[in-house]
Amino acid sequence: MKKLILLTFIVICCILVIPCKIYAMDIAVGATTWLAWGSRFDDVQKTSVRENGSYAFDPTFLYGPALSAKFSDDFNLTFVYLYGKFNYNEKIYADAGGSYYAESKAVRSDSDLALNYRLSDYFKVFIGTKYMAYEVNSSFLNYSGTYCESHSKHTSIGPGMGFTGTFPVIDNIFLLGTVSGFYLFSAGETFVDNGIYGKRPADLTIGYNEYGINSTASIAYYIAPASTVISLGARFQYFIIKYNKYEPFFLINSIENRIYGITLTATYSFSI
Repeated sequence: MKKLILLTFIVICCILVIPCKIYAMDIAVGATTWLAWGSRFDDVQKTSVRENGSYAFDPTFLYGPALSAKFSDDFNLTFVYLYGKFNYNEKIYADAGGSYYAESKAVRSDSDLALNYRLSDYFKVFIGTKYMAYEVNSSFLNYSGTYCESHSKHTSIGPGMGFTGTFPVIDNIFLLGTVSGFYLFSAGETFVDNGIYGKRPADLTIGYNEYGINSTASIAYYIAPASTVISLGARFQYFIIKYNKYEPFFLINSIENRIYGITLTATYSFSI
């Protein structure tokens, strides 16, 4: 299903672009990084050993390529991929002996492929495909001295759309802003656990959907002699993972995520 969605989008892009009368294609190739903080809120089925909880992620760098291809004055295709690792301590439960926390490590990928259409000199609308994936490993030592751990692998893909604004300030300096929303699908999250999140040890696949928003704001400077754009800004991402409740031994109903931080991007432009 994921491959079909991506293939369909690529075909649509080709259909829209091929009829355009092209004399040259403008290409931008570069790299982007995101110094990100974040937080997570778990909504769970409350039990004597599990409760709702909020957790802060340690700051981390996500990084990856940024690409753009301009086919005409009206259409361009953009691609951004980010990869990084998050660490956080998650409260599992509390009793008379104290509170127990799991150490969690998440490896995360986030990519966007979008077809942009120019509405005016200042605004563009875009549609595209968003892909998010991450693996989480958690572990803790409980009150009885038992070592508990879990591993989950999470992959989702789906459509997204939004608007981009570009506003000249002075000379080669301009402001950029983007707002978008997305809704992602998955065949399921594989989950292996020996007692952290479930009512009993489990090895199962949990279905879910995922939806949220992205927003960015940055200031960019075009270095004309080097055909390079440098932009510095901020990005905020909010999304909810909503689990299907067909598995009675899985305690998590949903996970709410907020990720925010500073972005830095550099791209070099040329024509072919």
